[in-house]
Amino acid sequence: MPAAQLATTLGTQLSSHLTGQPTVTSLAVADPGGLIQSVDWVAVAPPLIAGLTGLAVLLADLFLPERRKALLGWFSVAGLALALVALLPLTGGTPRATFCLGDASGATGAALAGGSATAGCSYVADHFALVFQLLALGGALIAALLSIHTVDEERLPGGEYWFLLLASATGAALLPAARDLATLVIALEVASLPAFALVALRRDGRGAEAALKFFLSSVTATAVMLMGVSFVYAATGSLHLVAIADGLAHAPGRLTPLAEAGAVLVLVGFAFKIAVVPFHFWVPDTYTGAPLPVAGYLSVVGKAAGLSGLALVTGIGFRPYGHTWGLVLAVLAALTMTAGNTAALRQRGDTAYSAVRLLAWSSIGQAGYLLVPIAAAGYAGGGDPIGATAAYGLIYGVVNLGAFAVVAVVARNGGTRLDDHRGLFARRRWTALALAFFLLCLAGLPPGVIGLFGKVVVFRAAVDAGLGWLAVVMAVNVVVALFYYLAWTARLFAPAGAGEPGPAPAGRLPVPLTATLALTASVAVVLSVAPQLVLQVVGGSLF
Repeated sequence: MPAAQLATTLGTQLSSHLTGQPTVTSLAVADPGGLIQSVDWVAVAPPLIAGLTGLAVLLADLFLPERRKALLGWFSVAGLALALVALLPLTGGTPRATFCLGDASGATGAALAGGSATAGCSYVADHFALVFQLLALGGALIAALLSIHTVDEERLPGGEYWFLLLASATGAALLPAARDLATLVIALEVASLPAFALVALRRDGRGAEAALKFFLSSVTATAVMLMGVSFVYAATGSLHLVAIADGLAHAPGRLTPLAEAGAVLVLVGFAFKIAVVPFHFWVPDTYTGAPLPVAGYLSVVGKAAGLSGLALVTGIGFRPYGHTWGLVLAVLAALTMTAGNTAALRQRGDTAYSAVRLLAWSSIGQAGYLLVPIAAAGYAGGGDPIGATAAYGLIYGVVNLGAFAVVAVVARNGGTRLDDHRGLFARRRWTALALAFFLLCLAGLPPGVIGLFGKVVVFRAAVDAGLGWLAVVMAVNVVVALFYYLAWTARLFAPAGAGEPGPAPAGRLPVPLTATLALTASVAVVLSVAPQLVLQVVGGSLF
């Protein structure tokens, strides 16, 4: 008998015992043919390719001579690019499912269109999964490209670095396709555990402290989440999200408090992962202590993994409690965007690492915006508004990684402060223009049309769900964010001699940095010219 089926059977017995109602279950030996599940290799190809690339890099590191280990970075980039290409066969519009119980095992085609055939499946490559896998693997690709020069310049252990990055990306790509709580938790930990080591690879006091804070907060989140999963399992007798929704809707009165407590604990666990207020204090120190590409990776891919998991458990598993968690997430979204933007506004330009700290607090504020459509889904009674989170996440991912790339350029000469960006236009014209464009996109100002477009999509989701007060809070926060984004932009074009000058340029930029800037800037410009491309990718309802 498959493990998931045994867990469901035992859960049914436990639920029956707690309710006092008899139940009849069959533990007959399954048909031998059913013990071997067929695997849809096309469906699992994207995370599988990323994981196999990580293993190949780790093995190659043992045999390559030192002078050729730089190839490991380019091989990792190629592997992530191949994983992105593997998404193309899955874009036909029909979900593909695998690792299923009973007759649904290996089901594909029209039978999955209604969603009933996937109720017992642990992995479903549907529209939701593809959009968030695109964000996770695309963000990992840009972070890997940005890392090539950093690994060499900071003398980080290449084999370990690339393996950890690819392993984390594998978990982040697996998570959006997970459809049971066990797979969700495992995928989330596969994405998180390598990230601790990535933060600690910078062998100094700040890196160790950052990794420790990150580790402790994440372990706490995992413990809380596992407790919540156990409560939900005891109340519903299942780990599959569709079955959980049905179990919560028909749970006996004596099990309702247990189910509600479990749902709350699971949401708290995801709130830690996404850095939602009040579980956000680890973010600034972690970002400043980690290598810059790792900080950029965490701000985009780490956030995407947490958001996709939160969207799945709320939009599918906890849908019967929609109005309850919808209100909770709406309040948390308002607090998160307010705290993040207020703290970012207070960053001083002459403080060490103030540029990275501003991006860290800004990412917390952006997390508040990303939570708004998920909260709106609770009031809308479905998953339609969650498409706004996916759309805004794609936009935010590109421009935020681009901003981290420019910060990495300035940091090559020891410039970690906001004031070190003063007069950058006179030293590196195209780099300054790129950063200005990224900041305007984050602020939602022309010519960064794509940033404005993303905020309008999120704003509309709140209004359509009847969350007018949250839309007002978001509008106020957008205005607050304008001050620090525009202040940073103004520094770039400050005339020579105004204030403290930044460090002198160090000649030609390395190819990986140039490629990262060119890629992120090009995508941001194209999306600003044709923002409808984002809607075509997201394409309406994700559930």
